[in-house]
Amino acid sequence: EYHKVYYHKVGQPQDMDELIYQNIDEPLRNYHLRTTEDETFLILSETESTSGNSLYVKKVSEKDKDFTQIAPGFENEYNVIDNIGDKLLVMTNDGAPKWKLVMIDPNEPASDKWDMIIPEKEEVLESVSLIGGNIVALYMKDASSKAYIYNMEGGFIEELPLPGIGSMSGMRGKKDEDIAFYSFTSFTFPATVYKFDMGSKTSEVYRGSEIDFDTKAYETKQVFYKSKDGTKVPMFLVYKKGLKLDGNNPTYLYGYGGFNISLTPGFSLTRLVLIENGFVFAMANLRGGGEYGEEWHEAGTKLKKQNVFDDFIYAAEYLIEEGYTSPEKLAIAGGSNGGLLVGACMIQRPELFKVAMPAVGVMDMLRYHKFTIGWAWASDYGTSEDDKEMFEYLLGYSPLHTLKKGVSYPATMVSTADHDDRVVPAHSFKFAATLQEMHKGNNPVLIRIDTKAGHGGGKPTSKVIEEYADEWSFIMYNLGVEPIY
Repeated sequence: EYHKVYYHKVGQPQDMDELIYQNIDEPLRNYHLRTTEDETFLILSETESTSGNSLYVKKVSEKDKDFTQIAPGFENEYNVIDNIGDKLLVMTNDGAPKWKLVMIDPNEPASDKWDMIIPEKEEVLESVSLIGGNIVALYMKDASSKAYIYNMEGGFIEELPLPGIGSMSGMRGKKDEDIAFYSFTSFTFPATVYKFDMGSKTSEVYRGSEIDFDTKAYETKQVFYKSKDGTKVPMFLVYKKGLKLDGNNPTYLYGYGGFNISLTPGFSLTRLVLIENGFVFAMANLRGGGEYGEEWHEAGTKLKKQNVFDDFIYAAEYLIEEGYTSPEKLAIAGGSNGGLLVGACMIQRPELFKVAMPAVGVMDMLRYHKFTIGWAWASDYGTSEDDKEMFEYLLGYSPLHTLKKGVSYPATMVSTADHDDRVVPAHSFKFAATLQEMHKGNNPVLIRIDTKAGHGGGKPTSKVIEEYADEWSFIMYNLGVEPIY
């Protein structure tokens, strides 16, 4: 609470730090501060949840002046790319659910004074970089990356060729220099750093990954299926070539569906272990994510959260109907908000899945906002204290509260960590205990509690190996897969 922003000079004692900004009237707000590339402007972003921000600026040279608010409220998001002279190039979803690029004069910040640089398109604008006097705009189309080059007035120049369907990130360089670097990866393409030359508009490999495997042995496919309400939902499938659609393939279906987070193609050695053992890896781009902009996100929030669960359930039904797998060969997995997803779906359709792997999940939807940072998720979930309708809606899908006695649930490994301060382990503790009490049948119900660990990030390699060894063993055993070592 009561966050403050200080300026700290390296080498000086902390008690000499200079207070830059505070707001004593708003104890739960967070602040993020940075400068423009030429250090002309200080940019202050103020947030109070997982979406939306207010934007403030001041010139670094005007030390004693207050910040000027150029984007009020928390209904929209604003990201300053850099300054062009005394104006700011800003990426925003204000009036543009799929984002646009505008120029704002801090002295006249009203939206009717903005200059349009790149208007909203059908694709989702993800990031913008200034390289060699031009703009590189990274877009997402059907959950894969596209990159376009524009001049500084927003005039289209050309598309930047990428190695294939995958994810590009980190176009880093300077606005007055031609050389920049970016990373590209896909399900079967290890992360590779490329050197880009704006002068020639060409890329070359700067640093690759030395992994001994044959990319040509695998197939990546994107399919589109209809959800319960007819909405078309994309899903990636990865498997070894020669797959037979006989309904007998072990399948690992992964999802998230929340907080405007997009699931895009990325390389994983641990995932290859499953694929090498004959698995189909399926990743569904559910509503609630950011794959198609803010409207797609909002379609999976609050009183529309059931859309996310329906999308995931219908992904499973598609895989079964198309012959990829069967209920006895299907495992579902997700973490954090994805843990909630798995918990809700295994309860709503227990006969559809053989194995469920909810990790660090939000399982108590009535009280989640009372623990650590949980209050910040209300923008996606709503809370049980909002009103009667919201209370009843949350109660209707909360995994902890919807388990039924005497039901045969899938083989389940609930995963958490003793020091998780984002989704406190009590969620998983209570869910696992209640599931063990209610469950009927021979499918095992276990809880895996990692020690000296948190929400998942920053683990040493030894812990990662132990975690995946346990998870893959549990999945293979319960799906009847004899592992290939």
